[in-house]
Amino acid sequence: MSKKELFKRYLFFVIGLFFSGLGVAFSKHGGIGVTPISSIPNITNLRIPAISMGTLLLIWNCILVLGQILILRKKFKIVNLLQIPLSTLFGFFTDFGLMIFDKIPVDPYFWRLICVVLGVLFLGVGIAIQVVADVIMNSGEAFVKAVSDTIHKEFGNVKVVFDVANVLIAIILSLIFFGEIRGTREGTIIAALTLGFVVKFITPKIKPGLLKIIKK
Repeated sequence: MSKKELFKRYLFFVIGLFFSGLGVAFSKHGGIGVTPISSIPNITNLRIPAISMGTLLLIWNCILVLGQILILRKKFKIVNLLQIPLSTLFGFFTDFGLMIFDKIPVDPYFWRLICVVLGVLFLGVGIAIQVVADVIMNSGEAFVKAVSDTIHKEFGNVKVVFDVANVLIAIILSLIFFGEIRGTREGTIIAALTLGFVVKFITPKIKPGLLKIIKK
């Protein structure tokens, strides 16, 4: 692979992060739940609003990178440390999105649902672009792959367990912080059930055009 092609792949990966950050921001702004992997940073942000959602996403992603190191040990590739600066960009894009969406109304309830739908769409586009770029996995997917490779279980099954675990931990934290369930609501369920389908639908639609640009 030429340096030019590699540069384009990373450029598109960053563009994908931008869309993904906006997707998380839309979901967060709606206030009725975010994607499973963002659930723990979200509930922590509700408890400690002085720390931005983007910063908490970065911290959570760093924890997932550390988890990969502990699981893979010598098999962990140094290039995967790029997940950290890329996660920093993701966190920045999320905070940027929250800032620009701040004035968008979320009442009546219909607008909250619209935010969730837009969040899933933006996130789906972002993930699809990252998949086509094919340079590095995001920390959540990389953590799941590390676990699945180590315990020799199918990636998809481990991903389901990972997502459920994120939601359950977020619920437990909410009960500890507030004595009730906050932050994990119907929007989380909608995102969990639809995001995969959105990515599967969009990826083949954009792949030929993006690859043409990347390989040009």
